[in-house]
Amino acid sequence: MELTISALWFTIALFLITVVLTRIANRRNTIDDVCTLPPPPEVKGIALMGLFPTLFTKGPEATMHYLYNKLGSAFTVSFLWKRTTFLVGQEASGVFFQGLESEVTQGNLFEFTVPMFGRDMGFAVDYATRMEQTRFFVESLRPAQLRSYVDPMLQEVENYFAKWGEQGVVDLKYEFEELLMLISSRCLVGKEVREKMFGQFCTLFHEIEEGVNFASFMFPYIPIPVNRRRDRARIRLKGILSEVVRSRKMFNRVEDDVLQRFIDSTYKGGRGTTVEEVSGMMLGLIFAGKHTSAMTTTWTGACLLSHAKYFDAALEEQKQIIKKYNGNIDYNILSEMVTLHSCIKEAARMHPALPTLVRQVKKDTTVRTKEGREYVIPRGDTLVNLVMVNNMLTHIYKDPKVYDPDRFRPGREEDKAGGKFSYTSFGGGRHACGGEAYAYMQIKIIFSHLLRNFELKLISSFPKPDWSKFLPEPKGKVMVSYKRCHLPST
Repeated sequence: MELTISALWFTIALFLITVVLTRIANRRNTIDDVCTLPPPPEVKGIALMGLFPTLFTKGPEATMHYLYNKLGSAFTVSFLWKRTTFLVGQEASGVFFQGLESEVTQGNLFEFTVPMFGRDMGFAVDYATRMEQTRFFVESLRPAQLRSYVDPMLQEVENYFAKWGEQGVVDLKYEFEELLMLISSRCLVGKEVREKMFGQFCTLFHEIEEGVNFASFMFPYIPIPVNRRRDRARIRLKGILSEVVRSRKMFNRVEDDVLQRFIDSTYKGGRGTTVEEVSGMMLGLIFAGKHTSAMTTTWTGACLLSHAKYFDAALEEQKQIIKKYNGNIDYNILSEMVTLHSCIKEAARMHPALPTLVRQVKKDTTVRTKEGREYVIPRGDTLVNLVMVNNMLTHIYKDPKVYDPDRFRPGREEDKAGGKFSYTSFGGGRHACGGEAYAYMQIKIIFSHLLRNFELKLISSFPKPDWSKFLPEPKGKVMVSYKRCHLPST
């Protein structure tokens, strides 16, 4: 029954919501009369209904793999009068990741984020302004800035795990969500929120997160209770952040955090950011990073604790680094944790935080597939890149269903050997995730501390993806027993 419900939610997410996107896009799906190329193979009507048994019994990921194996790297699913075209593999994915805004766009697909973060940033503003704001995000998370976040991250991690007892049992998913929110409040928002109003901030932010659901995606402004709570929380959170911004400006106080970098950012024309823009961008950044980092951290923990070979390898790496640097950690030392990095990357490959990425086709677009076929994707199609299938392709990854971090080590590097867009857990191309380095850094700090200070054992079963969530996560609790230990520095 649970799998059936999850599969049904996935069906709604990928197909039914596209009907609503028709209202947003307000375009007909037509192909230019002079074009001689066919559209991708299409699944509709009775054939679509025939997929339901596979969807209900094996789940959405198996269903997408089935369609890929049957139809190839590009195929279309038509539900009612709306078409959704799916792309798999580096050859077909080029147009998705590198297409111009005039060809493929995020457009109004993310309208549901406007009432979450306000009308001064992101998908509420014009494309040029949104790209400028994206530049602010990227610049605030560059290596030069990341170096200054290491010590605050370390302090938060050490303080958090100091509250654990000598031994006990915890839910890793819950623990990591709490810890990553603490890190975000310290490094992103700043000490004013972290030290004086963290509890209130977290409660309100959780109410915004609850606004990410299927109903709010399709009807972001419908006055249902969860949307009302979301709207009230956004107003109060922006009020908190606005007060912090005004206070810093009034007293000429400068802090070393992302909030300060947003305050100091300027658009190309010389205009500075407004208080409202800064507040909205901060909420958007926390939301974008918290989910992906929390899910990747949890999956990494589950994978490491289920594979003794790689857990031991990561532990041995920590022993060597402790001996080499006398227990110290800084930005450069984190970069030497290549085994741990590969363990995290492999968990993200097998369990991407965003298993699908979505665009809208603005004009007829040609796609070439691995199978050597050419298709035209008509304007108006919703375009979906199947990250969860890309990362499991057998011609790129050896035994892709096996957790094998060594596939990313020198001598193999299967993702690089596979070519561009072979690994897309953090997106790629024009819309690659600007926070990837930040995410790896904080996850490394967390696991470095855990490996150095605790004996850990997974006591619940390995989690399955929860497809009933709008943003999939490990299903249920990830229960782990711990016992304090300490790796010697000599």
